[in-house]
Amino acid sequence: MPRRLLAVEHTKIRTLRELAGLTPQELADRLGVTYRVVMYWEEGRYVPEARNVRRLADALGCATSDLTGTPSGTEMLADLRYASGFTAEEVATRLRATAVGQDLFVDAHKIRSLERNRRVSGWNWRKPEYTGRLVQQLAAVYEVPVRMVMDAWMRTRPADEPPNLPERERKGPPASAVGAWGDLNERQRVYLGEVMRDDRMTEAEMWMRRQNSVRVPPARQWRQLPFALDAPVELVGHTRLQQRLRSAGVHDQGAGATLHSLDRLGLIKITRDRVEVAGVGEVGRTLVEITRRGRACARAGLGEPLEPATPAHLLSEWLWAVVVRVASAGQEGLHESELTGKSLFYLAVGYRPKRQAHPSRGFIELRPRMAPGDTHVLEYRWHVTRLGHQHTATYLHVYTEMYPEIAPPPN
Repeated sequence: MPRRLLAVEHTKIRTLRELAGLTPQELADRLGVTYRVVMYWEEGRYVPEARNVRRLADALGCATSDLTGTPSGTEMLADLRYASGFTAEEVATRLRATAVGQDLFVDAHKIRSLERNRRVSGWNWRKPEYTGRLVQQLAAVYEVPVRMVMDAWMRTRPADEPPNLPERERKGPPASAVGAWGDLNERQRVYLGEVMRDDRMTEAEMWMRRQNSVRVPPARQWRQLPFALDAPVELVGHTRLQQRLRSAGVHDQGAGATLHSLDRLGLIKITRDRVEVAGVGEVGRTLVEITRRGRACARAGLGEPLEPATPAHLLSEWLWAVVVRVASAGQEGLHESELTGKSLFYLAVGYRPKRQAHPSRGFIELRPRMAPGDTHVLEYRWHVTRLGHQHTATYLHVYTEMYPEIAPPPN
């Protein structure tokens, strides 16, 4: 069963106010309410309305979830509305100004029914293509990513057919990327193109290593491509990038100047380190890394199609692999130490990088493993949440097509 509708925990208002170093009167002045209203909130006699919840969180320097006790990654549709500071009437008014709001005859009663997992009257409300358009408009009203509304919808209404989001229109290369390519001379274009090709070759090599269960260093390391060694060529030879540039007839004494010009334009990054070379000893090394702007510039100039963007409600290959890994562990789950790093801030219940950042999707969570007799907790293990299972079941066929190299989790 869905949890109760969102409500502010009155005991937390006083605690957060004191942590913020405010008196009741100072908080009242910030909110434009009376001292008595603040005291009624703290005593639990009144509950702040939606429009005041957001203002209260801002005044106290906290997130709305700190007031409501809603763990990050478990938000319902009502949570998103409260966090945005809108009443149901205000949301309905904004939606009626859109085409889908008019098609669905949106009003405040329907918004409340939607949030309470009750039947919403109207044939179009049972059509995923209409609710998909509504998800997009709710995201615009609440000023949150589409995936947050999609997840909240599926948590709030788990028995509904998931909304069908409209496909994104494919756009051409950004004008800024086309302009950046046009500003380069022919030599700079050759250098940038070869750096991008070497980056892709290295990426393919890393993929092959993963397939063969060989350890792969972090991308921030292997994307730094060796360009030159500070030693005689007859002793250390040419790097792969130098060989490619030599084949193109542009590797000469001006290589350093060309690289630094691309670095100043923000198309590549140049770094230095030292490595041990057999028979020579420790030598300095120049590394180059193509930036996101540089990659877009090279693709635009070489006439390559844009890489298809992951749909707004789906996971990247990296995050999908994490979910599959947890799901494949079955009822035993994964020990808490087996998942670390940034993936938790995108997937795990209770994780949020910082106050203003959008919360995780809540597809995985830590659950305690109890000792016999439930006397104490032995350890914590990662499991897929109900929403994680629902998301996986709904979009498994899409992920299988998008990421064929990732084996799907067992049934």
